[in-house]
Amino acid sequence: MLHRMLVFIILLTSLCTSAQDYYLLAGTYDSPGSEGIYVFRFNSKDGSAKPVSHIKTSNPSYLAISPDQHFVYAVHENAKDGKGGEVASFSFNKLTGQLSFINQQLTGGDHPCYVETDKTGKWVFAGNYTSGSVSVLQTDGNGLLTSAGSLIQHYGQGPDSNRQRSPHVHCTYISPDNKYLFVPDLGIDKVMIYRFNASTGALTGDRNAYAASVPGAGPRHITFHPDGKKAFLIEELSGTVVAYTYKKGNLKKIQRISTMVDGDQRFPGSADIHVSADGKFLYASNRSTVNNIAIYSISKKGKLTLLGHQSTLGNGPRNFNFDPSEQFLLVGNQNSDEIVIFERNASTGLLKDSGKRIALGKPVCLKWIPVN
Repeated sequence: MLHRMLVFIILLTSLCTSAQDYYLLAGTYDSPGSEGIYVFRFNSKDGSAKPVSHIKTSNPSYLAISPDQHFVYAVHENAKDGKGGEVASFSFNKLTGQLSFINQQLTGGDHPCYVETDKTGKWVFAGNYTSGSVSVLQTDGNGLLTSAGSLIQHYGQGPDSNRQRSPHVHCTYISPDNKYLFVPDLGIDKVMIYRFNASTGALTGDRNAYAASVPGAGPRHITFHPDGKKAFLIEELSGTVVAYTYKKGNLKKIQRISTMVDGDQRFPGSADIHVSADGKFLYASNRSTVNNIAIYSISKKGKLTLLGHQSTLGNGPRNFNFDPSEQFLLVGNQNSDEIVIFERNASTGLLKDSGKRIALGKPVCLKWIPVN
């Protein structure tokens, strides 16, 4: 009887631990302190993290997790004569936290900087930054990628002669209903909107299917509100967030608001944007010499009110993300080789330094998979 009770207690303890533990996957740029994708075990009760594994692969700057969480896709942000970029596929063992390489395919462009799967997990989208193009690759259900089935090339330029001489795709974001792909292009100041066919993988659209940014703004990343009726865009060059209402593939602008402290004239280099799961708060990061996160409340109609700013306590916050419990917000400070862990107040939306850090060279992208 005592033995059975001990076994029960051990099993119960294990289940409780797993319920609050998640795998944190971090994509990086190659550097003296990093060489691939790193896996940590993160405890959402106390914000602690322990290294689990890592796999070497070339400049995996952005990651995507398959809907069934069995596979991980990573861009290889490389270039060679317009055809140097790749997407690599890995299987993920949720028991051990180990990644295993499956295969890789060319994206048909240079420097892919974003990767996304559709809701079925059958299709993978990649945004080629330098080439200004969008690639669609297919999976076979077991993580194996086929060559890019379609490639859409953007054309045009913007007024910034340093950053907008040509198209620069920076994000490929599938709509909540899986029917549209939104593609912010920093080089042409447009969020291109493509109708997506989940049966064939085809993207279709016309030259007028887009949401225009203010010239020179440099649209970078887009995200949706949990209700699926609102969307928010971060503009890198102008340091602004644009709020939209959304319906059936159409974005209607309702507000444009700065990410900067009043009077701050520095270049923002804005990067990432996320909405809390309760739909009440929005967070947007600035890099350059600013290095902070702007925090906003979201009204029922989608308008934003700036609540304040939190220093990222490091340099180059290219990507950040909530842990699945949303008690913590983790910031990948690319240029100071560290992931900083903040406590998040779910009532006020504000952040506080937890004092915890994860040392890692050039952290760029943070994703999550539950521990079994």
